[in-house]
Amino acid sequence: MSKKLHIVSLGCTKNLVDTEVMLGRLRSYEMTDTPEEADVIIVNTCGFIDAAKEESLNTVLSLHEARREDSVLVMAGCLSERYKEELQKELPEVDIFTGVGDYDRIDELIAKKQTMFTPHVFLVNEEHERVVTGSTAHAYVKLAEGCNQTCSFCAIPGFKGKLHSRTLKSVVKEVERLVKRGFYDFSFISQDSSSYLRDLGVTDGLIELIDAIETIEGIKSARILYLYPSTTSEALIHRIAASPVFQNYFDMPIQHISPRILKTMKRGIGAEKIRGLLEAMRAVPGSFVRTSVIVGFPTETKEEFKELCDFVEDFGFDRVNVFEYSDEEGTDAYELTPKIDPETIHERAERLGEIVRKTTEASLQKMVGKSCETIVTGPSEEHEYLLSARPLLWAPEIDGEVLVNDSEIEGVEYDKLYRVEVTERAGLQLVGRIVGHA
Repeated sequence: MSKKLHIVSLGCTKNLVDTEVMLGRLRSYEMTDTPEEADVIIVNTCGFIDAAKEESLNTVLSLHEARREDSVLVMAGCLSERYKEELQKELPEVDIFTGVGDYDRIDELIAKKQTMFTPHVFLVNEEHERVVTGSTAHAYVKLAEGCNQTCSFCAIPGFKGKLHSRTLKSVVKEVERLVKRGFYDFSFISQDSSSYLRDLGVTDGLIELIDAIETIEGIKSARILYLYPSTTSEALIHRIAASPVFQNYFDMPIQHISPRILKTMKRGIGAEKIRGLLEAMRAVPGSFVRTSVIVGFPTETKEEFKELCDFVEDFGFDRVNVFEYSDEEGTDAYELTPKIDPETIHERAERLGEIVRKTTEASLQKMVGKSCETIVTGPSEEHEYLLSARPLLWAPEIDGEVLVNDSEIEGVEYDKLYRVEVTERAGLQLVGRIVGHA
């Protein structure tokens, strides 16, 4: 009888890829959604900000409460790496601790019931057998680990290290292997994707990536996530716009627009250059522009917060993630004063969130009456009689879905491409009908 595995992947999609590598090493286990049945339970944690750290700890403790006495509980990933000494002392509930360096050895650690923290960060390559989760059409492909930026609010370089890019040859081989398995839609990810290959002496590595990926037969769609403003060039924007494979999808976290705050955040780029890059992205026909911002950064004045709100409203992003500032020890911002009190930070986040809701609704409204290529991903969680479809222009999980309530085609298959006509918008939700094969 095979042993059973329950695994939880928290945080970003980069974590998800590492979780898929662990699944590849543990193929002999039978997956279970019920932790009480599992012989082994793994939590791949996130340690980025307070909310993520709290979620990770709560998940570990709740799974410990639910598990069988003879099972093995493993705590892996960023939070485990960042606080390895403290957590080993304070969490006797955990049987095995490991960080961000040993995902490809997880089977060995479990067999030996061994805690290990290899001093280097694991970087997936084409030799690692991943079990891609959630889709038979779409896969994430990790380009690099670590980051050379010095943002004053970010703790990631402290436990992920400097930029370490995969070779272009390695990425191409992995994509070719995934295409042979039937995947045709790809999202390329890293902490700072627009710096890809800079550590290997290539200034605009993403342009070389696009050139190479376009030659692979069988790819129908791709996008790049996590562009960093100071390493994103207009040449890259133009190359994406010209690509027959890569979507006109621009995901560039700006974090703020106040010149003083940007300087204090150590973003390495000024407000005017950010505005110029965003305008170049918006000028691309059919572009989709996503960003992230932080509210309540230490010393942020009411006027600077208003400047951010006005910019977000005026530009009209398609999607915006609003983060409340998290004071992270070990970062430069941790020493900055005065701090903004938590209540004010939350109020600012809610105020900006209302603006973002309106800009998102405006973006969605533009799609009503139009048709788009979509992947029908399965039944919608909204209702058993509705299907969920993701426009190819959008990134999985973060940009939403189109609810399909009608079809001119019988026998609709999941993870296949169809053309969907958007018929209406209800708040932040689009509704449409399948009108043909894409």
